[in-house]
Amino acid sequence: MEQNVKTNWAQFIPLATVFFFWGFVAASNDILIPVFKEAFKLSQFESQLVSFAFYIAYTVGSLIYIGLSAVMKTDLINKIGYKNSLSLGLSISAVGTLLFYPAANSGSFTLMLSGLFIVALGFSLQQTVANPLAIALGSVKTGSQRLTLAGGINNFGTTIGPLIVSFAIFGTATSAHTTLDIESVKIPYLILGAAFLLVAILLKFSALPDKPALTAAVEESDNKKGSALKYPQLVLGMVAIFVYVGVEVSTASNLPEYMIKELGFSTKDIAPYISLYWASMMIGRWTGAVEAFTDKVSLQKILRFIAPYLAFGIFLLVNALANHDLAPFYVYGVIILVLILADIMSKGNPARMLLIFSLVGVIALLIGMFTTGMVSVYAITSVGLFCSTLWPCIFTLAVSGLGKNTSQGSSYLIMMIMGGAIISPLQGLVAEVIGIQYSYIVGILCFAYLVFYALKATSILKAQGISFDKKVAGGH
Repeated sequence: MEQNVKTNWAQFIPLATVFFFWGFVAASNDILIPVFKEAFKLSQFESQLVSFAFYIAYTVGSLIYIGLSAVMKTDLINKIGYKNSLSLGLSISAVGTLLFYPAANSGSFTLMLSGLFIVALGFSLQQTVANPLAIALGSVKTGSQRLTLAGGINNFGTTIGPLIVSFAIFGTATSAHTTLDIESVKIPYLILGAAFLLVAILLKFSALPDKPALTAAVEESDNKKGSALKYPQLVLGMVAIFVYVGVEVSTASNLPEYMIKELGFSTKDIAPYISLYWASMMIGRWTGAVEAFTDKVSLQKILRFIAPYLAFGIFLLVNALANHDLAPFYVYGVIILVLILADIMSKGNPARMLLIFSLVGVIALLIGMFTTGMVSVYAITSVGLFCSTLWPCIFTLAVSGLGKNTSQGSSYLIMMIMGGAIISPLQGLVAEVIGIQYSYIVGILCFAYLVFYALKATSILKAQGISFDKKVAGGH
């Protein structure tokens, strides 16, 4: 039964705040990696422990949630409520930011990693709640588009995060990293912690439901399978989330090393390109979210061209405010046309979008591996465009048909965010063997699995009587 026909914006907008935080911190890690590598004299593999500590926390958090639910013999989130769970997750993340103060003062790499781990531990709980909640705050048929829109807000955070953290560390200085540079990290993270607490309080008193109507309804419906793991779309989707987060994170976190080692960039000049990678995610997600705004086909066609270039304009604006040279980035506007074409071809079907975007992602990485100079940089950076809508596509396919097991399935999917913890250091190891540029073969293998999942999930869901083609017929 369709509970909500239109998106509930009064509830969706405060929820979107937490998506912003996830992006801000995750993208800022890509600035911390080269800084820590030089400051603490780390190998490429060791520098990727930043990604490992951050993303493995999602797995640990999910295991804690699953364990507590098993001990209590009830779903923990359903018991304490979705809204309270979000506030609790934000409070945990705020505790993690406090560790940056002693870590920065003592110059401790271990404490820095511990702080990131605790921040992401809170994010794990937030993600488990926020993703299915975003889908539920309106029509299920536009659930993936709504999740894509939330992801676009997430990527506004990823766009400005690297610039702010880079400015905090480098300022206008051109000298090499020192302990003083490391100490400057603590200020933005302490401010971030205060923001976590403020939003936790605001969400506590917001209009968000403690339990979405859609979730409550499906709990009462006939659901023959007692465990989410009995659904093949979820099990295969867990692997898909693993490799998707892996390729998204490893592509960005290994890019600084490629630009420094192969192209001669200095560490302080990399921030705009990291910002462009994550802005590409925003560009793609704004493009894929147009259906969440309107069901008018003619308006959707116009917005598909306006939304990506509006997002690109935000990237140019924030970099202009940061006094970065914009000349190298104008050509990227042409690459965005490829994204728009791929989005039109997908026709709003999450399985088809996953298939097309993954195939284009393979092409982008092949160009990045076998070209040189800025062409290779733009090719690797464009992976952000084609990763942009994969999360909501995979998430929607994986939880479709789970009924009362939806929150449990969501937790399993969030657990697989550990792909960022495993694949990013794995690419670092591969880079030490075959070189940083050719190490992107790891990303190609990740995209190859996503192509398989797109095809397989379609057949699995059709066998269960679930098809997204009906939505396509009505929306395009």
